[in-house]
Amino acid sequence: MPVHDWTRVEAGMFHDFHNAWITELRNALNGGLLPPDYYALSEQHAGRFVADVLTLHASAANGEPRPSSDRSLAVAEAPPKVQRQLTATETYRQLRRTLAIRHVSGHRLIALVEIVSPANKDRLESVEVFVTKTVEALELGVHVLLIDLFPPGRHEPRGLHGALWNEFDEGPYDLPAAEPLTLASYAAGPPVKAYLEHLAVGGALPDMPLFLQSERYIPVPLEATYQAAYRGVPAFWQDVLEGRRTSGG
Repeated sequence: MPVHDWTRVEAGMFHDFHNAWITELRNALNGGLLPPDYYALSEQHAGRFVADVLTLHASAANGEPRPSSDRSLAVAEAPPKVQRQLTATETYRQLRRTLAIRHVSGHRLIALVEIVSPANKDRLESVEVFVTKTVEALELGVHVLLIDLFPPGRHEPRGLHGALWNEFDEGPYDLPAAEPLTLASYAAGPPVKAYLEHLAVGGALPDMPLFLQSERYIPVPLEATYQAAYRGVPAFWQDVLEGRRTSGG
C-alpha cells in the first residue's frame, strides 16, 4: 500500500489514524517482535505540541538490558538497510541520567516511537518544543524512531530531522526534494547515530530499525502496521486520500 497524502485531510482525521497506527505498532511489538522482558506502551504526553508516543520498557532496572540475540540484530552483523547513515560529529551536551528515564513502575524507558502530526509543525514554537524533547530523550540514552509523513514547512524547511540533527552536527543536511517524507531511527550513543530513509507520497514504507541498545535493534514493520491501521479509516476519508473525491463532498 502506498503512503497517502495526509495533507488532503484535516488534522483530526490524521490524529485518529495516528492513534490506530500506534495501537497496531504496539500489538506487533508485544506480539513477538520484542525480546523477553521488553514491552511497549502507548502513552500520552501533556501539552499540545507532543503527540501520543509508543514507549518501550525493560524490566531490568539497573544497568543496560541485554536483548535476546534471537530477536534483536547486531549492527555489526546485520547493518540496517537504510539509504543514509549519519553520525554526530560532536557531543554538544553532557549526557545526564535522572529518574525521568524510568517508568512509574520502576521499569526503564528504552525507546520512543514518534509519529509526527501537523501540530508538531504548525508554528516555530511547535517545532522547537518537538526538537527539544526529542534531543533531551537522546541525551538521556533513550533511542527514538521518528516517522514523519508530512512534507517540510516554512518553520522546518529541511524537515523535523533536519531541525533535530542540527543539534548534533552543524554540517549541511539536504532533504531530497523528490522524497520529502522522512523516517529516522536514532541510536542514542554516544555518539548519536541516525539511520535515514526518504520517501514520497505513493512510495512503500520500509521496515525501520528500532534500537534497544546502541548497537542492537529490531526491524519494525511499518508497512504492515500502516495497512492494518488504514483499514479502519472511514470510507469517505479513504476516497479523499486516494483522490476519488474532495473533502468538501
